Amino acid sequence: MLNPWRWPPRLLFFLGFLACFSLLAYALYADHLLGLDPCPLCIVQRLFFILMGAVFLLAAMHRAGRLMRGLYGLLAFLFSVGGALTAGRHVYLQSLPPDRVPECGPGLAYMLEAFPLRKVVEMVFTGSGECAKVDWTFLGLSMPAWTLIWFVFLGLLSLRAGFAAR
Repeated sequence: MLNPWRWPPRLLFFLGFLACFSLLAYALYADHLLGLDPCPLCIVQRLFFILMGAVFLLAAMHRAGRLMRGLYGLLAFLFSVGGALTAGRHVYLQSLPPDRVPECGPGLAYMLEAFPLRKVVEMVFTGSGECAKVDWTFLGLSMPAWTLIWFVFLGLLSLRAGFAAR
């Protein structure tokens, strides 16, 4: 039981859920107690963590056969890829020199009210100046860099849990 590669898939899915839950809890802590306002790309990353967490929890509760377990793993992996792409874009924006940073745009709430969804998605992924600001670091990495690491780790965990031999 000490070797994590031999743990049961349902336990791995539950650990994935706990990781997503913990990351989202810290994001709320950073919002409400540290006063860090999330930019549009941060909100999209949170959405991917919510989706992954929901899949992980469902997979952990369901005594699924091999096919369903694989589908859960694949679905969580696809959400992790979406989150990693979003976090990668965010890290890229943060690495730009100040003169190359896009101008700040409207907030996400305003964009959802004023523009069609396709345009909002395009505007969010184009990024804005507020997405390039680094206002939190841990061990020299920004929050989007850490979320990128977590998306990669959780994506690998989802594949391991979904496609492990029982």
